[in-house]
Amino acid sequence: MKFGRRQFIGTTVGAAAALSAPAVLGQARPRVVVIGGGAGGATAARYVAKDSKGAIDVTLIEPTRRYYTCFFSNLYIGGFHEMAALGHGYGKLASDYGVNVLHDYAIGVDRGAKTVALAGGGSVPYDRLILSPGIDFKEGSVPGWDLTSQNAMPHAYKGGTQAELLKAQVEAMPEGGVFCMVAPPNPYRCPPGPYERVSMVAHVLKARNPTAKILIVDPKPKFSKQALFEEGWQDHYAGMVDRIGPDFGGDVVEVRPDSMEVVIDGTVEKVDVCNVIPAMKAGHIAALAGVTDEAGWAPVVPASMQSRMDENIHVLGDAAQQGDMPKSGFAANSQAKVCAMAVRAALTGSKVFPAKFSNTCWSLIETDDGVKVGATYKPTEEKIAKVDGFISQTGEAAGLRKRTYEESIGWYAGITADMFG
Repeated sequence: MKFGRRQFIGTTVGAAAALSAPAVLGQARPRVVVIGGGAGGATAARYVAKDSKGAIDVTLIEPTRRYYTCFFSNLYIGGFHEMAALGHGYGKLASDYGVNVLHDYAIGVDRGAKTVALAGGGSVPYDRLILSPGIDFKEGSVPGWDLTSQNAMPHAYKGGTQAELLKAQVEAMPEGGVFCMVAPPNPYRCPPGPYERVSMVAHVLKARNPTAKILIVDPKPKFSKQALFEEGWQDHYAGMVDRIGPDFGGDVVEVRPDSMEVVIDGTVEKVDVCNVIPAMKAGHIAALAGVTDEAGWAPVVPASMQSRMDENIHVLGDAAQQGDMPKSGFAANSQAKVCAMAVRAALTGSKVFPAKFSNTCWSLIETDDGVKVGATYKPTEEKIAKVDGFISQTGEAAGLRKRTYEESIGWYAGITADMFG
């Protein structure tokens, strides 16, 4: 299927379309508060406001005035996308859909009182709370690294300045230098993301520093689209990329940011740039709300994205523990529409249609060499379950790979319009 902007919006809106019951005359509007203005939160805020036709008061809490998507940041590192094009504002959500956008940090949730505390002071009441805070990192998951090390060894796994820093470091590498990536364990945001990043770094080095080397230290025995990436690295960057998996110590790693060293199963490697992507958990506000489990993720009811710990809270996207869907921008956007439908039904009595979910993850390996993986899903009692899927094949024709890349460009335009209006 080819995705353009209109096709993406049209194919993903269907599951969320429902007729809203009008608010009772004279009754205060029910209040929905959304924390996090990314693919999940911005979409949920827009759809609750738009489809309730003013019957629900919607507040979106997001600290940044301009949101930079993490998806497509790898293409920025590779020189295929401008950083400015990754930034999006919230003006249309406010002006066109009546969403009250608060640029502040949510620092606590009082589930009994149904209020969200703000860093700037005061609190915001809710009838339903939607959490879409993305990811945070697990402390100590990579020995030697913490957030104070992110300038020396960037993670670049949240949108914005970290991607700019990593790109600058790659471009400044000495001739014949070594770029090292410490890849994350499962589960993590955007399963193909680290390996697309390796491809984009290789693209830059091939042009600027062709004798440089890339070392991937990986705790996982296998990874998303592995055959496709390995084929692409051999075809485009032969001899440049080396991966060390757990069989050879990829799961026993320490980093030394001050000396720019990586210790792999006791062996010290001197590197010039080190991209450390630590183990992940749900964004901190989910833990503060008390809706995360021992693993750090937020379990949800598949058909509504409601927290299993509080029926008045819904959790979307990367933060949710929901089953078979990957943690991706596409998935968060899909879940947000199902969630918006469920929230409107609970607060206004609008009709609920059967929940459907979908996801596609595109990756660029080299110029016009795009690949993808995706699936459709349905809710069961236990989880969001995969129904069927598809994946690019090794050995595909160049024309098909180019069309796959172009499809991803159309998708980006479509999803950002769907998120921000």
